[in-house]
Amino acid sequence: MNADLDRLLAGVGALLLDFDGPVCSVFAGYPAPKVAAELVDVLRQHSVDVPPDLAGEPDPLEVLRRAGATGDQDVTRAVEDALCAAERRAIETAEPTPFGREVIVAARQTGSPIAVVSNNSAGAIDAYLMAHRLAPYVFPVVGRAYAEPARMKPDPDPILQAVHTFGEPPSRCILVGDSLSDIEAARAAGILVIGYANRPGKADAFREAGADLVVTSMGVIAGALVGLTA
Repeated sequence: MNADLDRLLAGVGALLLDFDGPVCSVFAGYPAPKVAAELVDVLRQHSVDVPPDLAGEPDPLEVLRRAGATGDQDVTRAVEDALCAAERRAIETAEPTPFGREVIVAARQTGSPIAVVSNNSAGAIDAYLMAHRLAPYVFPVVGRAYAEPARMKPDPDPILQAVHTFGEPPSRCILVGDSLSDIEAARAAGILVIGYANRPGKADAFREAGADLVVTSMGVIAGALVGLTA
């Protein structure tokens, strides 16, 4: 696989990273199910009928999607604001992904620009990058569009925003992501994609979804990037 990864990265003009997974575990100290439950409470406060499946939803981003599906912008903005605030709190206890930092630094040492493209809020991402002295390495940061959850990945728009900033053709850009929405968004945007299978069962799903390569450690990517500068 290392030879395949070397060939893939050698032809890349820009690297894009998803945030929650490849860079850090956002909700390591402030569990995502707790945040999701708080967002469900926001829905109830706005007199939204919460069905049982939504009441037990563990993913805050899915709660935001469901808020958007109500068609009520006041409700969507309220949930968005609560999620942005929760993400900023979560960043204080987020755990860096092993070798995530090394990937970012090594990519810049190869001369490759690097972006973060995420369904998390840009404010939370910026706060993390500043706290971990990574902000100078990363541009642009493309977070989710405010109170427009339909524009989150797997919509390709966030990826295309980053690609446009680089001025590179999509075929020379590559995304590292840890979810099926990352794989689907990359395919729709016409860029290459590496699936970071950080949990059992993800690797096969990523391959079936069309990932160009699958890795189980960011260290493999860091090593390949360091090899390009040797």
